[in-house]
Amino acid sequence: MKTYAVANQKGGVGKTSIAVNLSATLAHYGQRVLLVDLDPQGNATTGSGIDKNAYEKTLYGVLLGEYPCNEARVTAEAGYDVLIANRELAGAEIEMVSFERREYRLKEALAAIAADYDFAIIDCPPALNMLTVNALTAADAVVIPMQCEYYALEGLSDLVGTLRKVKANLNPKIEIEALVRTMYDPRSSLTTQVSEEIKSHFGDKVFDTVIPRNIRIAEAPSFGRPVILHDPSSKGSQAHFAFARELLGRHGIPIKETA
Repeated sequence: MKTYAVANQKGGVGKTSIAVNLSATLAHYGQRVLLVDLDPQGNATTGSGIDKNAYEKTLYGVLLGEYPCNEARVTAEAGYDVLIANRELAGAEIEMVSFERREYRLKEALAAIAADYDFAIIDCPPALNMLTVNALTAADAVVIPMQCEYYALEGLSDLVGTLRKVKANLNPKIEIEALVRTMYDPRSSLTTQVSEEIKSHFGDKVFDTVIPRNIRIAEAPSFGRPVILHDPSSKGSQAHFAFARELLGRHGIPIKETA
């Protein structure tokens, strides 16, 4: 199982949208996918069409060791499984403080079901806290969604600093897999300028696919569906399909369409 943490401590960059739609598109291309909602807001859960308050067993209980992952996963309409988050998860951070190996709770929980999946996608909270550290410790690599604006570069340098510390102390294999430019508007000169700056710093880590500013992407969560189900022919859907194909292509994984 290849595990990606979708992380950016700056809110409003399309992080959850990337996590949900990457899970849906990878499932569409025949991969077995687990979406781990590690954000107490539970937006990845509701964006997958799952009522976050309808289930007793959630990621909160998994992290506290009350039950294993396989008892808490739920299958979404788009064909991937979800480990659900709700407001309870915010309490996990405080409760884990006294635990030994608290940074490894998620990694150890996911290890038990790794054989069931090709990919695990972790939607991180928009903060560099203990939950995010758990995600970075569990992940093989990081997918960083970012808007092409000035403050995004500042946030990116903070995240890279955190990754360096995690790599040195907790997870030596972690790497940046992809920087994905989101809410992209090619008509803006600032967008183009920041985009070029990101490419000059990170080279081929910056994916060719950009996710455009698109009304269908924005409205899909209110319908509880990934955009590829909400409006498969929209520009937003096509961009997410292209992103999944680029990701699979970089690993030489053949693309199969599901029925």
